[in-house]
Amino acid sequence: MKKRDIKIFIDFDGTITLEDIGEAIFRKFGSEEKTNIIVNDLLSDKISSRQCWDDLCDSIDSVNKQELNDFIDSLDIDPTFIEFVKFCKDNEIKFFVLSDGFDYYIEKVFSKSRLTGIKYYSNKLFIDNSGSFSAEYPYYDADYPTSANCKRNHIINNSSDEDYTIYIGDGNSDKDAAQYCDFIFAKNDLLKYCSREKIGFYPFDNFSDVQNKIAELIKKKNLKKRHQAELKRKSAYLAE
Repeated sequence: MKKRDIKIFIDFDGTITLEDIGEAIFRKFGSEEKTNIIVNDLLSDKISSRQCWDDLCDSIDSVNKQELNDFIDSLDIDPTFIEFVKFCKDNEIKFFVLSDGFDYYIEKVFSKSRLTGIKYYSNKLFIDNSGSFSAEYPYYDADYPTSANCKRNHIINNSSDEDYTIYIGDGNSDKDAAQYCDFIFAKNDLLKYCSREKIGFYPFDNFSDVQNKIAELIKKKNLKKRHQAELKRKSAYLAE
């Protein structure tokens, strides 16, 4: 049997990590009340993800960089993700991390867990000498405002018609992107969204669940792509 080409796209905050690190930083070093208001505005579609991050950056007066780094170091990834990375490498499956968060803490989190060479796309966070935050969005697409880093575009740019695509996520920034993939693993807000919109998905708690299910999918003789995802991808490829 011809080896199947599988591409996996994985959210970072709350999926690879045990909690949303981006939100946790602003709750700790900014105002809990302001953070809640800004995040609720995002979740109710009053503001875009980019506006949300800009507002959150503005909500912080100053931060001690060492205290910030120590806080990031105190936060953990899902321990089953490390085995999942090995599983992907052993099975020659390409995966990409798509984060609506920031490179600043992603690099530190991966380094702490000794995870090297992982391809990821994210927004960029800068902290100046006075401790102020600012952000840049190299992959922003105004047509897809639920993620300041357009995850949908990364899926299109890193897959083809021949690929079987898998999405693993948990939140608001995954809603648009997941619809372009054949198999969706969802929890938390993404699970609720897929349930509400009648989009097929596999629920998961950790990466052991995902790994076991993908191992099953690999062995299937007749693996079918999700029709709606195929249509969305074809439309996107034609528009390129």
